[in-house]
Amino acid sequence: MRIVDVNGFYAPRGGGVRVYVEWKLARAAQTGHEVIVIAPGPEDRMDVREGGAIIWVASPAFPLDPRYRMFVESAPVHRLLDQLRPDIVEASSPWRTASIVAEWRGDAARHWIMHADPLAAYAYRWFGRVADEHTIDRWFSWYWRHMLSLAPSFDSVICANFALSARLRRGGIGNARTIPFGVEGGVFSPDHRDEALRRTLLERCGRSQDGLLLVGIGRHTAEKKWPLVVSAAGAAARHHEIALVLIGEGRDTVRIARSIGGDPHMQLLAPIHDRPALARLLASVDGLVHGCEAETFCFVAAEAAASGVPAVVPDRGGAAESAGAAALHFDAKHGPDMVRAIARLARHRRVLAASAQTAARGRVRTMDDHFDDLFSGYSQPDRVAA
Repeated sequence: MRIVDVNGFYAPRGGGVRVYVEWKLARAAQTGHEVIVIAPGPEDRMDVREGGAIIWVASPAFPLDPRYRMFVESAPVHRLLDQLRPDIVEASSPWRTASIVAEWRGDAARHWIMHADPLAAYAYRWFGRVADEHTIDRWFSWYWRHMLSLAPSFDSVICANFALSARLRRGGIGNARTIPFGVEGGVFSPDHRDEALRRTLLERCGRSQDGLLLVGIGRHTAEKKWPLVVSAAGAAARHHEIALVLIGEGRDTVRIARSIGGDPHMQLLAPIHDRPALARLLASVDGLVHGCEAETFCFVAAEAAASGVPAVVPDRGGAAESAGAAALHFDAKHGPDMVRAIARLARHRRVLAASAQTAARGRVRTMDDHFDDLFSGYSQPDRVAA
């Protein structure tokens, strides 16, 4: 089966979508499928990969983030689709990418992969304190009109979390379906816990071995709400011995550093690109803390769960569904509620850790499971449509 992924979010220095595509290429190679990604790039070029290829289409830079480029013209993409004669075409962005795929006149099956939730990431976050989601949806009716006009061109609209699928169906997109992601198989486990690493991080934050070591991992962008995480951890630390380590980079790094100020119990560290090193760190902390309710899945929450680590996450979005049974949820519309959740983790850390480790030693969903479900659905359309 030849799958062509028209992917407006794929970039060499991209985040979760880039990792997702690399995993998809690897699983395609293992299962006998071919995945060809059409992505906006600085020039027309093809990179052959195991499992398929990346075909770059010369495109302008995205003005809000220089790491990315954006499709503008549909003709180059349509020519490639005509030449490639795919069995399946995926559109991996809710914006121009989806329009380009919808307009193509080929007869391949089409599926829309929701790698972004713009309403949750922006509209609900910006206006959630002054209006409910129903009202905000009316204010952003142009977005719903865009979605509703394109959805009939696709066999399915595939989401990684059930809440997003349900919201899309409530909005009139009846072909929205859920195929959850998972973790990278064989990487994350409670067995990687390193007490020496834990002590080192606590000492770096000026805390004793009895302190609660929290970690936050992710891009430094506004929707991740790292200043809120910093504020909540600082407030909880008035009554509990808490250390916070934030790992990541991005355009908001300076703002996050400013929110930390001179707090000696918080550290801002560079991203960890080595997967075994990340797995060791996750298994060695006492809890993950995450502030973003707009995640379509939230890999780091799932990775923490697979590592046997409890998490403090919002009560909605992909993080809420990915963080496992030992997670503590806070009201995403009421930031101070995160303080309560962190304090509860501090008080019940041993019970929650035991619960998280028990769950992690059971059956953990992997990305291979996700792609097997995805590819099976493509080859058996009734499974996707069910």
